[in-house]
Amino acid sequence: MDLTPRTWRKSSYSGADSGNCIEVATAAQTVAVRDSKDPHGPALTFGQPGWQAFTRRLRRNGAADR
Repeated sequence: MDLTPRTWRKSSYSGADSGNCIEVATAAQTVAVRDSKDPHGPALTFGQPGWQAFTRRLRRNGAADR
């Protein structure tokens, strides 16, 4: 899957000085995630239902609350 034409955005939980950042891009029914330090490296892709289940679980388990 070619993700080059997609618009990537940095996670709102990524700090300005933190090196632990991810970027997310959406395409039709797919969500792609990559390491912001390696924009030309590999990306993980998820279907919309899988991504929603993942983020829902993060919120429920407090992973987004540092």
